[in-house]
Amino acid sequence: MTLLDAELFLRIEIPEVLVWAQEQNEEKSPNLTLFTEHFNKMSYWARSRILEQAEARDRERYVVKYIKIMKHLRRLNNFNSYLALLSALDSAPVRRLEWQKSITDGLQEYCALIDSSSSFRAYRQALAETQPPCIPYIGLILQDLTFVHIGNPDTLSDNRINFGKRWQQFHIIENMRRFQKCHYQFKRNDRIVAFFNEFNDSLCEESMWQISESIRPRGSNNSSSAAKK
Repeated sequence: MTLLDAELFLRIEIPEVLVWAQEQNEEKSPNLTLFTEHFNKMSYWARSRILEQAEARDRERYVVKYIKIMKHLRRLNNFNSYLALLSALDSAPVRRLEWQKSITDGLQEYCALIDSSSSFRAYRQALAETQPPCIPYIGLILQDLTFVHIGNPDTLSDNRINFGKRWQQFHIIENMRRFQKCHYQFKRNDRIVAFFNEFNDSLCEESMWQISESIRPRGSNNSSSAAKK
C-alpha cells in the first residue's frame, strides 16, 4: 500500500496543487487527481471486503486485520493509506453494524489522530514530528491551500502583490515538498500488488447500503452479530 501511494505521491507537481486550490480542475491537476482517486478507491475496496462477508465473524476478522495494517502504516508514516482505511471502517454502512467493544474502542483511538476539532491539531503535531519518508494526507493540504486562497486577495489595496498570502502558500507547499524528497527503500512485492488489482474491485455505494441494511435493518435494535460488552 505504501509503495503504491508513494509512486503516485511523488508524481504530483506543485503547480497542480496550487491550481486545484483555485480552480479544482482535474485536467490541470492530473497527477493530483490520480492520487485522490487512489485514496477513494482504496477506501471503497476495504469497505467492500468487509461487507461482502456473509458471516459476522468473518466481517470482524477483516476489521481486525485492517486495524493491524493501520498500525504498520502509522509506523511507516503513511498517513494517506492510514486515513483511507480509517474512512472505510468509519463509513456509515460499516459503522452502523454492531461490533465488539474492543473494536469500537480501538477505532476511537485511531480517529483521535484525525479529529477535525482544533483544526486537526493532533494530526498536524504528528506530521510536524515526522521525519521522511512520509506520505501526508493530501486532503488537508488542499483544504489549507483553499482556505488561504479564498481568505486572502492576490494583491493589496495599492495593487502590490500580497506577499503574506504567498508566504502562507509557500509554507504549506514546502512542508509537502520535503516529503517528496525521500523514498521508501523496502522491496516491492508484485504478488501483493496484483492482489490489490489497483483497488478496482469494489461495490458501489448503493450496494453497500443494501448489504448493510440486510445485515441490520433500519430501526432494528438487533444485529446478526450482537456487540460483546
